[in-house]
Amino acid sequence: MAKKIKTAITPTRDQDYPQWYQEVIKASDMAENSPVRGCMVIKPWGYALWENIMHEMDILFKQTGVKNAYFPLFIPLSFLEKEAAHVEGFAKECAVVTHHRLEKGSEGGLIPAGELTEPLVVRPTSETIIGDAFSKWISSHRDLPLLINQWANVVRWEMRTRLFLRTSEFLWQEGHTAHANKAEAIERTQMMLDVYARFAEEYLAMPVIKGSKTAAERFPGAIDTMCIEAMMQDKKALQAGTSHFLGQNFAKASGIRFQSAQEKEEFAWTTSWGVSTRMIGGLVMCHGDDDGLVLPPRIASSHVVLLPIIRKAADSAPVMEFTHQLADELENVNYHNRPIRVEIDTRDIGGARGWDWIKKGIPLRVEIGPRDIAANSVFVGRRDMAHRDKQSVKRESFIKTITAILDDIQATLFQRALDFREMNTHTIDKRDAFYDFFTPANSTRPEIHGGFARSPWCGAADCESQIKQDLSVTIRSVPLSEDTVEGHCIHCGKPSDKQVVFAKAY
Repeated sequence: MAKKIKTAITPTRDQDYPQWYQEVIKASDMAENSPVRGCMVIKPWGYALWENIMHEMDILFKQTGVKNAYFPLFIPLSFLEKEAAHVEGFAKECAVVTHHRLEKGSEGGLIPAGELTEPLVVRPTSETIIGDAFSKWISSHRDLPLLINQWANVVRWEMRTRLFLRTSEFLWQEGHTAHANKAEAIERTQMMLDVYARFAEEYLAMPVIKGSKTAAERFPGAIDTMCIEAMMQDKKALQAGTSHFLGQNFAKASGIRFQSAQEKEEFAWTTSWGVSTRMIGGLVMCHGDDDGLVLPPRIASSHVVLLPIIRKAADSAPVMEFTHQLADELENVNYHNRPIRVEIDTRDIGGARGWDWIKKGIPLRVEIGPRDIAANSVFVGRRDMAHRDKQSVKRESFIKTITAILDDIQATLFQRALDFREMNTHTIDKRDAFYDFFTPANSTRPEIHGGFARSPWCGAADCESQIKQDLSVTIRSVPLSEDTVEGHCIHCGKPSDKQVVFAKAY
């Protein structure tokens, strides 16, 4: 009988993936539920991840000419009503402010007072209020293109919430641009999708599929929604970022006009694009294991933790001196244009220290004891390997090679995730096989299924809707990279010239 392997996280991924996800976040000390239903408190280890995401992504945005600004949290209800499809798409998720103060009631408690003349919506997204600003800032073709981003929070009153993946309030960035012509706006939509894909793959080590959404899955009011989709370890899809071509819909609603070079008044062509703290949830589910979080080095909260081993008082001074000198040397090493981030853990809790950092997902753990000092070495463990796989490395060699080690971890995580996606992506062109693929053999575990299916689709909304109703499966992406593929629709059997990605999704 095989010996049962002890893991830091219970249940494991195979036993209960949704609960495993919650336990990883708890064990890594990234976030916790707040007293407000559906909202979260992001703790320092988790917020450091978001800070790194903001820093690195902000650089990529600015390389394309985008500038940062900030717009109000509150949006007049009348602004949303200007764009019918937009307000209809968000109506059920809106939090609305109707009063502006509290007063003591007749029974002593506080009650709302001072009713507003117009209700204010707590922003679910900012197209309308930014459109109002753009209408004032733009008057000539010389004012275009206007390329703006804001880092902010939004509120979408979710009924079923899960930390990072779906919360009533979350952090994100939202970019908004205005252009003089359709072609330029479409080019920007694609450009920002490419930025997201590059970030997901190069920084989060998360392979993604670039594509367009179907009409049923588009952002409310958009002409086209492009997306990046990633496969999680339970074989579900996660939409990790979207870029929307809005045409002139929002420009007409907000009155964004300009005088062209031919002195003709025209409406601007606009885009919007965004990613959120959902990326952190994706990172957990893409790379985490049964011992906890696994962080890609390029985005990790910290890169290395130093664990001094002190078993008697006489060891303390030399071990700590060695440890602090090593920390100083490592922090003087640049990793992708930023200093190596080092933690020193001196807690007297025995082997629990190492397990804490394994659960936190830090890329490198370094133990330093008297024997290591005598050999001028350190004992190094990599988070992408089994926790017992540690080796002694000369101090000078470790300092010289740490960036190469981190890059190797980054590449290993990406390749591991890519191999997993490829192994669980199947081309299916027969209806019965398609339904079997997404129908669980064990009805008590409906989340278990085969992964991604690349299958032909005729383009009919009825077929898409029926598949969703039958299997809780949606078209995640019409891949941009796909050539015309002749076939027959996986549902109705009519001729099809496109192969799309079907999956269950978060």
